[in-house]
Amino acid sequence: MLKHRVIPVLLLRNEGLVKTSRFKDPKYVGDPINAIRIFNEKEVDELMVMDINASVESREPNYSLIEQFAGECFMPLAYGGGIRSIDQAQRIFSLGVEKISIQSGALEDPTFIGRLKDRFGSQSIIASVDVRKNWLGKPQVYESKTKKDRNGPWLDHIQALVEAGAGEILLNAVDRDGTLSGPDLNLIRTASESIGVPLVAVGGISSLPDIKASVDAGASAVAAGAFFVFHGPHRAVLITYPKYQDLVNLFEEG
Repeated sequence: MLKHRVIPVLLLRNEGLVKTSRFKDPKYVGDPINAIRIFNEKEVDELMVMDINASVESREPNYSLIEQFAGECFMPLAYGGGIRSIDQAQRIFSLGVEKISIQSGALEDPTFIGRLKDRFGSQSIIASVDVRKNWLGKPQVYESKTKKDRNGPWLDHIQALVEAGAGEILLNAVDRDGTLSGPDLNLIRTASESIGVPLVAVGGISSLPDIKASVDAGASAVAAGAFFVFHGPHRAVLITYPKYQDLVNLFEEG
C-alpha cells in the first residue's frame, strides 16, 4: 500500500464528465463509466466523483448513476454533490459508496457534519473546502453554489469542520483548479499545520514532483483532475494514472 493516496477527481455535470479551469468553462471529457473502467485497470487507490451541479440546482444526488459508479468501481469510491440530509447520505452509503464529501450542506447547516459523524462515523465523512484568494491575495472560503466568497477566516472554518467530526478535509485551491500550474504549497502547509485529520490537497497538480511537493508540505493525500484526464500542450483528453511503482519510488525519495 502506498504511503500517501493519489486520487483522481471526476467532475460530473449532466451525467457527463467535465473539467473546469478555476471553477469555470467546463470542458466535456467523456463518459464517467468509461473513465471508471480505465481507472480500474490502472489500479487506482481511491476515486472521487463530484456532481458540480447538484447543489447549484438544489436537487438531490443522481442515485441511479451513483449506483452504476459503485457497481463499476474496484476501488473505494467517494461521492459529493447535493447531500443535505441524513437520509440522502444513508441512501448513498447503501449503494456501495465508502465516503461522502460535504460542502454546501455544512455551510448551510453547521450542525450537519456532526450529525453525519454521529450516524456514520467520522472516517466516512469528508468536508470539502474551496479556498480562493481575493484581490488582496488573501485566502477566503469560496462557496461554489453561490459563486461568492464567505466572510470570516478560512482556517477557522476548516478547524470548525474538524471539531464537528469531519474525518478528512478536501482542500481545493480554486485559483489553481484545472490550470496545471502547480499546487498552492503555502495553503497546504498552513492548513495541515492547523488540523489533526488527514488533508487531501487538490488544485494545480501537473506532475509527480507536484504530488511529492504537496505531501512534503503536509498533505496526507493528493487529488487531481486535469493531470489525469488531459495530455499534451493542446490538452487532448487521455485518461492516465501513474504506475504503482513510480508512486512507491516517489514517496520513498528524500
